[in-house]
Amino acid sequence: MMPDFMTLPEAPTFALLRATVPAVCLADASSFEAKEGLISVDIVVAEGKIDAILPAGTAPAALPAADLRDGMAWPTFTDMHTHIDKGHIWERRRNPDGTFMGALENVMADRQANWSADDVAARMEFSLKSAYAHGTGLLRTHLDSLPPQHEISFEVFSHMREKWADRLELQAVALFSIDMIFEPFFDDLTKLLKRHNGLIGGVTQMLPDLDARLDRMFRAAADNGLDIDLHVDETEDREVLTLGRIAEATLRNGFEGSVTVGHCCSLARQDAETAKRTIDLVARAGLSVVSLPMCNMYLQDRHEGRTPRWRGVTLFKELAAAGVKTAVSSDNTRDPFYAYGDLDPVEVIREAVRILQLDHPLDETARIITKTPAEILGRAERGVIAEGGPADLVLFSARRWSEFLSRPQADRIVMRNGMGIDRSLPDYRELDPLMDK
Repeated sequence: MMPDFMTLPEAPTFALLRATVPAVCLADASSFEAKEGLISVDIVVAEGKIDAILPAGTAPAALPAADLRDGMAWPTFTDMHTHIDKGHIWERRRNPDGTFMGALENVMADRQANWSADDVAARMEFSLKSAYAHGTGLLRTHLDSLPPQHEISFEVFSHMREKWADRLELQAVALFSIDMIFEPFFDDLTKLLKRHNGLIGGVTQMLPDLDARLDRMFRAAADNGLDIDLHVDETEDREVLTLGRIAEATLRNGFEGSVTVGHCCSLARQDAETAKRTIDLVARAGLSVVSLPMCNMYLQDRHEGRTPRWRGVTLFKELAAAGVKTAVSSDNTRDPFYAYGDLDPVEVIREAVRILQLDHPLDETARIITKTPAEILGRAERGVIAEGGPADLVLFSARRWSEFLSRPQADRIVMRNGMGIDRSLPDYRELDPLMDK
């Protein structure tokens, strides 16, 4: 059912008039003049593709048209760090105190008790319905990969990737402790990842032989053509700083694949000299950094009876200024690591602007859930609006940044191949049978 602010023409070729597009989301913005990073255009759609992007007011008058009245048009979103295998278990396994340890312990208990193929599949399906309805076109999930869960979850994921292929492009990363990297399990996991076209992930820790473990990981990734996506320094403890060691390992091993690091919270706890040295290393090694502001603000610096003293996020602006590719993402959804969320990138960017102060100016902020994460995931064409590309767009009644960031944008239209989709969100009651366990 279409929202009230606009109805799309029922025609194979039509125009979207007076669309306001973030300049950073146009494949070629060189011929347009931007104000606050926004450009006014007419978009011609033909047979499900973008036929032309023209200055506002210049689309052929004979075309059927929908007037956005300066409403925004974005490319579909990239949600590059999620956990759809553990999503939506909150009602059966909560976090009793909101702490990181409470999250670890309760997810482990729920995984051991409940994560059958059917259980994981039902919750993944619910998560993907939500992401799709909100306008996500590309999603990467981390999958808990302690044995025997890795076999179960990757089989389910591969089925979901095939089932959803015409709606959502999916990638998966194996999440495990690098304590296990010298065990036979790691060789088996690497074979599984190659079979399922996955990525090597993991949680890095300040271990005495961390460098040797990282070298083992990078060699395995290089030998098998796998990229790397790690959970890094998700703590307020300034003594934990593996980020620089990962950058050094990337350089030391001459690794040519993609290396992504998520969280990197403790970087914000370092003195200025240590932070700069680490950021310079990250930039030189070509690492990409994804911040998870909602989840980290929930978990970090949580102490009973005390108001948190810091925001829990990484040095996002400093990393970006050094040339590091930076993005934000949803992370966990309604599980012990984050009690809330709905895999809605609009919520993510709205909260990121507040938490990370990504405003003043806002000119390039749209890139953090569109262009940059798509580039990081190796699918750069998904993060921009381009002539000849698919008419996969998210349309908003909001015209300017303040309007966009002040409301949830519940009336948005999601277009896929030039057609509006059904944006109905799944009912939480669908999960009730799983919660009785």
